[in-house]
Amino acid sequence: MKLLLSLLVAGKLGKVLLTGGSMLLSVVTYSFVYGWQYAIGAVGLLFAHEMGHFIAARQRNLDVGAPCFIPFVGAWISLKEQPMNAETEAYVGFAGPMLGSAASLVCFLAGRAEGSPLLLAIAYSGFVLNLFNLLPLSPLDGGRIVSVISPRIWLLGAPLLVGLFLWKPSPLLVMIAIMAAPNIVAVLRSWRQPSPDYYRAPRSVRTAYTVQYLGLASLLAIMAFEVHELLARPF
Repeated sequence: MKLLLSLLVAGKLGKVLLTGGSMLLSVVTYSFVYGWQYAIGAVGLLFAHEMGHFIAARQRNLDVGAPCFIPFVGAWISLKEQPMNAETEAYVGFAGPMLGSAASLVCFLAGRAEGSPLLLAIAYSGFVLNLFNLLPLSPLDGGRIVSVISPRIWLLGAPLLVGLFLWKPSPLLVMIAIMAAPNIVAVLRSWRQPSPDYYRAPRSVRTAYTVQYLGLASLLAIMAFEVHELLARPF
């Protein structure tokens, strides 16, 4: 019994060390480029985003690992079992941008109240990060969300990703494109076939996710523009 308890504690401790250690590494790395205050805020918003996924996965009784961070790449949680249907996948996928956007909004309100360019800059990074994650392309959160509406929407995400790369080339965008390519090919090959049972959902569910997805994406776009304009003005 003592051995089992020790292993259990060690397992939990290992998860805490993995999350805390990778967060600290990200903070230190970002500090060299952006300063330690901005680094803490940005990594904190990443943590909020990932905890949204984590909490939602637990609510759906999925076995999920603790968040892990990699500097200049981002963060993720590891689902140790796949969702049983696209609605569950969309639920878990939507929770990250939702909680991340809420945390960014808190930074924005605090920045406006205090007249703090630092907090506004942190909020801006959060709005942009979560908006980018809503691109309708798997494996991004947006791709997971729109899969319950129709996997064919992924085809809209491909030109958006190409446009982003032409605007601001990045190895991260190339990596996402490589990961998304098999899903795009699968959609094209099965164009004339009925959707698999995994992606089928009642119309009311598809409508609800459509409204939520478009609403959050619109809000993030507006907030990112608003903060960008505020930061461009002298304080």
